[in-house]
Amino acid sequence: EDEKKLLWWYDDLHVPRPVSPMYADFCGWWDGEPPMARCCEYMYRRFWAPFGKEWPGKIVNSYVFTTVVPRDPEEAKRAGPYYNMIMPVYAAKFLKWWQERYLPEVEGNLAYLDKYPYAKASLEELLWLLEEAFDIFERHWKLHWILNLAQFQAFIQFRTVYQQVFGKIDEDEVGRILLSIKDKNWETIEGIWKLKERVKANRPLRKIFEEPKDKTGQAVLEDLGKSAAGKTFLKDLGKYLDRYGHKSVFAHELIYPTWREYPVPAIELIRTYLSMDYDYPKDVKRCKDGRDKAVRGMLSRVQKPEDKRKLEEAVNHALRMAPLTPDHHFYFDQGTHARVRRVFLEIGKHLKERGIINDPEDIFYLKYNEMREVAATPKAFDVKAKVAARRKENEDAAKLTPVDWVGTATQWAVYEEPYKQGLWGFPDKLDRRKKALKGAKELKGLGGSPGVVQGTARVVRSPDEFDEVQPGDIMVCRLTNPAWINVFPKIKGLVTDAGGILAHPAIVSREFGIPCVVGTSVATEVIKTGDVIKVDGVRGIVELIGK
Repeated sequence: EDEKKLLWWYDDLHVPRPVSPMYADFCGWWDGEPPMARCCEYMYRRFWAPFGKEWPGKIVNSYVFTTVVPRDPEEAKRAGPYYNMIMPVYAAKFLKWWQERYLPEVEGNLAYLDKYPYAKASLEELLWLLEEAFDIFERHWKLHWILNLAQFQAFIQFRTVYQQVFGKIDEDEVGRILLSIKDKNWETIEGIWKLKERVKANRPLRKIFEEPKDKTGQAVLEDLGKSAAGKTFLKDLGKYLDRYGHKSVFAHELIYPTWREYPVPAIELIRTYLSMDYDYPKDVKRCKDGRDKAVRGMLSRVQKPEDKRKLEEAVNHALRMAPLTPDHHFYFDQGTHARVRRVFLEIGKHLKERGIINDPEDIFYLKYNEMREVAATPKAFDVKAKVAARRKENEDAAKLTPVDWVGTATQWAVYEEPYKQGLWGFPDKLDRRKKALKGAKELKGLGGSPGVVQGTARVVRSPDEFDEVQPGDIMVCRLTNPAWINVFPKIKGLVTDAGGILAHPAIVSREFGIPCVVGTSVATEVIKTGDVIKVDGVRGIVELIGK
């Protein structure tokens, strides 16, 4: 009955697909029952945040719904002054802490899991390693929250000074300023661009990639292994994937293979960059020049020297913190999940050898203690039947369209709790679906990145369809995550079902200078590939023009 008083919203931002039992039981980012790490509760405790005390999750028809539990109003009043006192310290000091203390720890943890002698390890040793991996996962997720709030505070401080100086915030200008131009996202793209340049300059390699036109990425991969030049290229591709290939179609899961395991998406991306002759330095320069111009324009309007000093100091600090969002995606959301997946797969290989499961991947359709039970007692229950039933349940759930929320939409939950507003697009989300599905000629969302563009829509369900995206398309999708970063150079606009102005698609669209509307709720249901649409990234409107 108490749960009914809370607003539980569908987590289409992190886990848009039906969730696997092992991820939900072991790795879910929300506060769950043991063994799951309660790292959101840790975040509220560490900062004594007045805007919540825990962030539990619930699986509804195989989909993740989460809610924030508010603090007692009296405690929130007591917590507020402490939170406001301590947060500026995190904003001011965190970058130094990250570079000198936290990042070496994170990279050391990931390197340890990468270098572990899996081939020689027994099942018992791997079960021990899994506990080590869980401790690493828990630690990294706690660091995620420290980083998240520190960066958030740096941006808040800039916006506060901006408002003090100018009276109100120009969201268009602020969006063009708060960009990152040197981070793991850009490094990932630069690496693929360099590989593309290698292919472009080598006629035999280029022939492998381009002829025939309808050759699959898998065929390109196989053909590369048949020549000396191709084998050398594959070695370089392998080095790239060892560093940047720890990502999958959806980072917050365990069931999807990474690029490092299955490099065909990287091959397809190189082919795409080759066909459009993608110019990475030009993109970086455009982003930097646009950002610097916006900063100069902002500062030129300041009348008082003291105001200019404060504003310049605030914006410079915010820009130094800006790379932390893509970097923490790289290390935590992508990198840590990928290493945990590998440990599970190695255990799965042993369970397969013992006839307990049919495929190492089946391990993700067990729960944590079920896996431990059958590792020690193989005939404890019919493992294969349970895995088959859960796979079927997962497949059936994929045909469903989850509701946006369940429970009670209180004033606090809809209008005051900050995460739903910035990342999930509340309160507008509450009635957007109902209005959009009445045959309207335009969809309303949130302006994620300024600008207006008209063009052909391309509905994309997953990165498996990136090769279908043509240069100049407007991509329409449920949401993007860090694994989608490399498709952005191809598109000239973006529309998403989910997300808010601080979500991944909005942030990256601003970096690439493409108009973006997020949080429409129904774009992928209403818009079809080939439709002509007009995207207004300032007003948050998508106009449906026709075929």
